[in-house]
Amino acid sequence: MRDEDEDVANDPNYAFNPIQAKKEFKVGNFYDRKGNHRAAAGRYLEATRWDPGYSEAFWKLAQVREKLSQYQQALDAYQRYIKLEPDSKQAKDIGGRLAALEKQAKEIPEEPEEQEHPSTAKLPRVFRNP
Repeated sequence: MRDEDEDVANDPNYAFNPIQAKKEFKVGNFYDRKGNHRAAAGRYLEATRWDPGYSEAFWKLAQVREKLSQYQQALDAYQRYIKLEPDSKQAKDIGGRLAALEKQAKEIPEEPEEQEHPSTAKLPRVFRNP
């Protein structure tokens, strides 16, 4: 069963594309505001695939993964963010949080990540892929 996104390719070839990354990020923000954290995580993950240096996407991905109780994936995203932005205020603030996430990741097994992508079908046309 597909979650939502009928118009997103199943296995695109990722190449550095900051414009596509920003589009995915905007759609992720839309889903996050609507409370659909699973769809938001999928879009933030897509943004990081199109632009592996997009630190803000890793930051938001970590936050929604944590809301989904996907602690190991949240930890990985936070660590990637810290590597990209070591001097940022957020990186300094989450230093102590990482130990708690590591503990939670060991205690709570994660549900497997779905391979499906969130849908743009219900989004305003401006957010949809061409």
